[in-house]
Amino acid sequence: MGAQKSIHAGKAKIDVNVDFTHKLCASLMLPSLRNTGSPLSLIIGSLCIKHPNLFGGSEKLDVSWDKGLSDSNVSITYRRPRPEWLCQKCFVIQHSFSPEIGVHGTPIDNFSRSGSGDVNLSRLSVGLDRNEPASSDWSSSTSIKFEHVQLVNDDGRSITRDIDGFPVTCSGSPHDSMLVLKQESQFAKANDHSFSRFSMQIEQGIPILSKWLIFNKFKFTATKGVKLGPAFLLASLTGGSIVGDMAPYQAFAIGGLGSVRGYGEGAVGSGRSCLVGNSELTFPLSKMLEGAFFLDCGTDLGSGRLVPGNPAMRQGKPGSGVGLGYGLRFKSPAGHFQVDYAINSFQQKTVYFGISNLI
Repeated sequence: MGAQKSIHAGKAKIDVNVDFTHKLCASLMLPSLRNTGSPLSLIIGSLCIKHPNLFGGSEKLDVSWDKGLSDSNVSITYRRPRPEWLCQKCFVIQHSFSPEIGVHGTPIDNFSRSGSGDVNLSRLSVGLDRNEPASSDWSSSTSIKFEHVQLVNDDGRSITRDIDGFPVTCSGSPHDSMLVLKQESQFAKANDHSFSRFSMQIEQGIPILSKWLIFNKFKFTATKGVKLGPAFLLASLTGGSIVGDMAPYQAFAIGGLGSVRGYGEGAVGSGRSCLVGNSELTFPLSKMLEGAFFLDCGTDLGSGRLVPGNPAMRQGKPGSGVGLGYGLRFKSPAGHFQVDYAINSFQQKTVYFGISNLI
């Protein structure tokens, strides 16, 4: 139910990927976020244009566009050639648009789903990325970017307050501006029986102008996988915190696929801090089919009330939750298909569908 095509135009390469399948699966579990009659709303996909020698000196230009059901992302990246032992630098312009469901969405069906809160995030960023050469098991990258964040409603109009009348930005205007210095480090090590991975991310808002946000945001993820005979046990712990200036959209949203299954996106809570634990045991059923049992849990560590406007309390989110269930993983050369059946602390059942690398 998808199509992929590569086109060569001179030295440039164009990759086009269009996929209808995600729309079909999502319609089984998610309410419509917008009632648009446009045929484009039925399509998700991506368009990528790559030029390997833009000015004759092996400069690389990548232009990509990704479209989801109600979100989109456009990225332009320019790189100049450098020896592999030196840090790699690139200039990036990016614009993304997505519904702010994790913080402003309203939980429904005993927190198993999240409805639209009529708040959407439009983010434009311009800056430089610097990737250090990998040494041993460690890799790191640094970026400095100017970000312009605008909040709009489902009709595309700029807003300063949510449906309850609370500010949706830190500045109180329809947009926030900030200069963000980001440092990311990652450790990874693997052998035939296990693997370990640890990643850490620190963001610092630099107040060049008085109205720009100043904050420090920290996030980490620790993951361990162990082979137990034919089965495989995967466990991870994710946490983070933010201090300083803060807009509601910067809060850590807890709940949903990739967080605590059995809950809708952000339906557990949203806070200045968070801690989420996941564990999953997979075992082979056939050559291409695996079964899985999983247990997820998450908490905002009591920090939901510290988010401006306290959106989690106004929406009745519990602040902590546990989800458990089972699922199937189907792997084929065409792509991977995943289905999970989860139940949350309120005994509400949820089914998740996931598809990746589908041709």
